[in-house]
This record gives sequence, structure tokens and C-alpha cells, in this order.
Amino acid sequence: MTVRAGALTLCCADMDARPLFWTLAGGGRDGYEPRVAGLVAERLGLELVWEYRRWDCFQPALEANEVDAIWCGSAITAERRRVFSYSRPYAAFDEGVLVAESSSIRWADDLVGRTIGAIAGSTNMQLAEMLGAGRLVPFDGSSDDVFAEMLEAVASGTLDAMVDDMPAFGGVLERGGFRLAHVAHTQNAWGAACRLGDDETVSAINRGLGAAIVDGTVEREWRRWFPSIPIPATLIAPS
Repeated sequence: MTVRAGALTLCCADMDARPLFWTLAGGGRDGYEPRVAGLVAERLGLELVWEYRRWDCFQPALEANEVDAIWCGSAITAERRRVFSYSRPYAAFDEGVLVAESSSIRWADDLVGRTIGAIAGSTNMQLAEMLGAGRLVPFDGSSDDVFAEMLEAVASGTLDAMVDDMPAFGGVLERGGFRLAHVAHTQNAWGAACRLGDDETVSAINRGLGAAIVDGTVEREWRRWFPSIPIPATLIAPS
């Protein structure tokens, strides 16, 4: 049973992290994540509804039954499985370290002793901890746009570098002013984070996602939005 009759209600942040996702005029969304979520809802015969929350409000919204699931770059980890029940993965991505274009940081060794930021409690922060930073700066997600907040900190020199998932940097790198200093081939799997023990919602999302994988529409969306990134084998339609 969904929190709204006839709808699949998903939680995400109102941020511009294209080509992963961004908000359109009028409140709609576009990008890989919204498109795949739309495929899932369509195959379940449900309307897709987005609820925007700050990053730090995702879990409270889920636990308060305001949304059916978090669909916003949630990497599946053993630690998070103690808090959420996950759907099957709809993506898997590497992580990157972004610096200002003018930075002297050129590769991973240059990050030793530097100030590195990432979202608190994220897999990105776990990577930052491994890079030998002199100071780690956790962003708690309490701002309206934590991604833009981190970018501004790098641009202003408050941070030497920030860590996030590679696709989120697509639009940023196109606009200029930043560059990648390091790519970690972590291939973190992303899934819909549901309430712990909510097997019904997990099963429904898996059913819709599985149908969209089998008919090839997930694969087409991946190749549309990430033409230069190899698609995970689990998302390729069977021949």
C-alpha cells in the first residue's frame, strides 16, 4: 500500500545535478533518476509524485510515511541496510574528486593534507577519509542545496576539493571553472531506500524496475544520459 492511493511518492532534493536530475519549471523533474523512476511508476500503473526535502530530512520523511521511498542517489551499503530496505539497483557509479580549475591539485597524491568536503555519512565521505586529507569538512545537508553549497566552497577556496558521485559533475564540468583531480572506481550501487522491513514496497519497485530492464527502456535511458559511461551488466536487457 502506497502512502498516496494510486501514486508512487518518492523523495529527493531540489538540486541541479544534471544529468542525474534537476528540477524543471513548474516543479517537474528530468534526468536519469527521474526518467527511470517514471518507468517504474508507469509499469506499476501508478502516478509518479515527487516530494522535495533537504538531504537531512530524507529519513524523517520516510519514517513519517510521507513518502514511499528515497530515490536520490542512495548508495547501498551494509551500514545503510541496517536502516533501510533497498530495491534492486537502478545504477552503479564511480566517485570523483572535484577541484577549482586554478588548483595545484593534479592527482590523488596532491590531496594529502588538503581540506576535503563531502556530505556527512555518505560513501563520498568514506572515500574522502581514505585520501589523506588534513581536514575533512562534512556537509550535513541542512541547506536548501547541499551540492551547490559544496561547489561554492570549492570555488571560494574554503575547500581544496569535494567528493561526489561522478555523474553529478557532468553539468559542472561543462560550465567550466572546475576539473576532476581523481576518479575512484568504486561502482557504488544505487537503489530505492524504503522503510526497514517494508517488503511490499521493495517488491513493487523491483517488479516495475525489472520490467523496465527486461524491455530495454532502462538501458536506453542510461545510454541517453551517460553515453560515455559503461552500463552495469544488471541493467542490460536480455538478448
